Amino acid sequence: MRAPIGDFDQATPAPDCLAELTGPVADAVRRWTGAVPAEQILYVDTDPRWADTAVFVEHYGRELLEQSANCVVVAGKRGGESTLAACVVLSTTRVDVNGVVRRRLGARKASFASMDTATGGTGMEYGGITPIGLPAGWPVLVDSAVVDLPYVLVGSGRRRGKLLVPGKAFAELPGADVLDGLGVPV
Repeated sequence: MRAPIGDFDQATPAPDCLAELTGPVADAVRRWTGAVPAEQILYVDTDPRWADTAVFVEHYGRELLEQSANCVVVAGKRGGESTLAACVVLSTTRVDVNGVVRRRLGARKASFASMDTATGGTGMEYGGITPIGLPAGWPVLVDSAVVDLPYVLVGSGRRRGKLLVPGKAFAELPGADVLDGLGVPV
């Protein structure tokens, strides 16, 4: 199947390649519900050496820079309590951790989670974290610009491979909260 964005050799519906995904992501695809069918979530095999955005778009298509999203794990703290959340923003922006995220989580302080916390909490590889398959109860903060795109390239749970996801599917993720201004220009 031809990928709807990017220059990939092959795009496969995620339900047809569960073995390529980490356990939490494969489980989420198996249990997928919503207006966007799981078959519209596509997996593309990519070289892990090119997982970082700048190198990735040079190899797979410069237009992907405007159609890619990053998923980062943040920790909000208040009164000794810590809340982990995922933030999904376009790769051309950065997460407004100290503004939008801190206020949305009701935290006194918010920061990016450590690599060990992010990978340990998600069961995914650093550099490949995706909002599909996150732990139950985690808030998933999604910038409205991500939802507005026809397809968005995002991690697959591993550094090898990416998912192409219809933008509107991000609004249907468990715990999703679509916010204006979550991603701010770099």
